[in-house]
Amino acid sequence: MSRRVIGGLAALMLSGSIAMAAIAELKANAHGHYVTHAAINGHDIAVLVDTGATTVALSYEDASTAGLRPSNLEFDVPVSTANGVARAARVKIDRISIEGIEVEDVDGLVLPEGALRGTLLGMSFLGRLSSFRVEDGVLLLKDCDAFRRSSGVSAWPSAGPATNLAP
Repeated sequence: MSRRVIGGLAALMLSGSIAMAAIAELKANAHGHYVTHAAINGHDIAVLVDTGATTVALSYEDASTAGLRPSNLEFDVPVSTANGVARAARVKIDRISIEGIEVEDVDGLVLPEGALRGTLLGMSFLGRLSSFRVEDGVLLLKDCDAFRRSSGVSAWPSAGPATNLAP
C-alpha cells in the first residue's frame, strides 16, 4: 500500500486500485497525550484522544457549548472517573469532525457540572474510523468512508479488515 497525503485527503493504492481517505495526523504533546480541537455539532471544542475511554465523554460545559442542553438531560448512567463514581447522561452527538474526518451519530456521555475538565474522544468515535495507529509519536486517524460519503461512491476497494492499534 502506498499513500500520498494532500491537505488531509490521501490517495491510497490498494491492490492496484486507487482510493481516497481522510487522514488526520496528531502529534503527542510534551506529556505524550494527543490533544486537538474537534468540531462537535459544529462547535470548536478541545479534546483529548483517549483509546481507554469506551465512549466520547463531554464535560457539562463542553456539552452546553455543543448545544446538547445538559440541564435537560437525565444523569442516570453510573461511570467511574478519576474523582470517583459519578452519574452521566447518555447523548447522541450529531457530528464530530477533526481535520477532514467526520463521524455522525456518535454515542456519548455528558458528565455532571464540575465532574470532568475537558472532553475525552473515546472509542465510540475512534471505533467508527477505518483505522487509527501511532507511528513515531504521531497518532494517525484514517477514514475511508469520508470520500465515499462526499462523492456518492458506493463500492470501495478493500485491503482487508481495518486495524485499530491503541498506543
